[in-house]
Amino acid sequence: MKISGFSFVRNGEKLYYPTVEAIKSILPICDEFVIAIGKGDEDDHSRELVAAIGDPKIRIIDTVWDEKYCIRGMINSYQTDVAMKACTGDWLFYVQADEVVHEKYLPAIVARCEELLEDTEVEGLLFKYRHFWGDYQHYHGGHGWYPWEIRIVRNLPKIHSYQSAQSFRWFDYYEFPRQETGTRKLKVAKVDAYIYHYGWVRPPHLMQRKSRYFNSIHWGKARAEEYYNNQPSYFDYGPLDRLEVFEGSHPAVMQERIKAFDWADKLQYSGRPDKYRKQHKHERPRVRLLSILEKFAGPLGTFKNYKLLKR
Repeated sequence: MKISGFSFVRNGEKLYYPTVEAIKSILPICDEFVIAIGKGDEDDHSRELVAAIGDPKIRIIDTVWDEKYCIRGMINSYQTDVAMKACTGDWLFYVQADEVVHEKYLPAIVARCEELLEDTEVEGLLFKYRHFWGDYQHYHGGHGWYPWEIRIVRNLPKIHSYQSAQSFRWFDYYEFPRQETGTRKLKVAKVDAYIYHYGWVRPPHLMQRKSRYFNSIHWGKARAEEYYNNQPSYFDYGPLDRLEVFEGSHPAVMQERIKAFDWADKLQYSGRPDKYRKQHKHERPRVRLLSILEKFAGPLGTFKNYKLLKR
């Protein structure tokens, strides 16, 4: 059995992505790791940082992003496919540049891949999620944050990245840029492991920079620039006491980054949200009510981009 890891990134260093940590977190169980690195700004050194890991299993594919595809997140999906289709393993393990796997889960992941290798009905593996927010002690455990997602898929030509690279689907016909027709959800089995998502853990000024960048490839650059030119330079995370408190340990590869945490004085740990800014999703009354109900009833009305098999 062969496992290939893959990812993509562009301007990861300047946007505070833990790209190196993401790669290192699954590298021990991968026979190869393929990453598509887009040509970024002159002050970004993402490629050099990945190359400096110095592991011969890592293969970098240099890419140039076409700005006309930087809308609705299509470019993310395309870059994911570039890396995925260069993999040679039986199983393909996807980690985004802000996702890290705790080392304690690696044996269970390998065991699950071995267990299901010959069960060809299973097209992917479904992981649980921890979505951290603001700092490394708080995470979203309520409604509106996907609790599960596909992160391992079989190496099959008709499996492609879907939408803004959040997940994967089977495409009867694939052409980029493509219409989202002729697709179906993958048939998956659960793996008893978490993905730790650190995409919302950054110093507030870098979180705002990342939000501007992220929305520029979904809305288009002109619309994003117009919007953010009228916004504060710092991202307001809101009161953190409305979130869950994390009591576990973080992956070993994240320890140096966690030690560098120095923006606690810029966070709000209690009180009311700023009434003059747009509410975050988790602050809206309807979402707060659903989050309470879900503690007793499980996920309510959550979209599932997969078909779960009983395995």
